[in-house]
Amino acid sequence: MKMTPKFTKAQANMQPGVITSDGFLGDDTRDIIDMIAADEERCTHLELDLTEVAHKLRYLLEQGRRGLGEPVTVDATWIVQISEARGHLPSPFEDGIFRKVNVDIELAPQGKRSGERILASDLSIHMIETNHFLQGKGSPFRLEPEQLKRVLLL
Repeated sequence: MKMTPKFTKAQANMQPGVITSDGFLGDDTRDIIDMIAADEERCTHLELDLTEVAHKLRYLLEQGRRGLGEPVTVDATWIVQISEARGHLPSPFEDGIFRKVNVDIELAPQGKRSGERILASDLSIHMIETNHFLQGKGSPFRLEPEQLKRVLLL
């Protein structure tokens, strides 16, 4: 993969202060194509399919909406809580606008809290679906492949 104009523009949009105050890159200084390639390689090694990850995250987000902001147990395996803020965020890839919806997912088989959790947003799920982008290391919404595998049981 090479740094096309689309990815160059997306990386510029991901800088702190452009779309969000923290940006999407954290303290990672690599080009986003290198971030994506490294994460795809780790996912392949873990036998983790990012399309399946996005599908599971979207499912848990939708199930969590039933709680109207309160935690809900989903499939006797996860405790899910949705938080929403007013407004929207554009995708740094310039391929959509997304509501400010976050999903907090905690692994809790048989209702026993494990403390193992992930935080994702509607926008971060979209970026996984469309570009396999898990965000830069140090980003508040960075999703680590190993943690995704453990929490989502994939």
